Amino acid sequence: MADPSEYRPASGSIPQAPGVYRFRDAHGRVVYVGKARSLRSRLNSYFADLTALHPRTQSMLTAADSVDWVVVANEVEALALEFTWIKEYDPRFNVKYRDDKSYPYLA
Repeated sequence: MADPSEYRPASGSIPQAPGVYRFRDAHGRVVYVGKARSLRSRLNSYFADLTALHPRTQSMLTAADSVDWVVVANEVEALALEFTWIKEYDPRFNVKYRDDKSYPYLA
């Protein structure tokens, strides 16, 4: 179990751009995939007060050992990449898009 403060990205290193992020465990396995309009805002929310977060989020953060991200051009690209990564990595903390019979769509 890692302490999230040990792998928190350096201040100012996270871009304020749309993107998709992956939390990985100590073995490099992806445990969670997420998307954000602003990577900086979203990722910083994970590294605030751990006790204020949902218990499932706390578990994910302590199971993780690192975080990385990819910047994309817009939210539509972020949604598509997030969906692709969830299908590719099957992260244990993602529950969205697990049903193989349903597909995300834009209206």
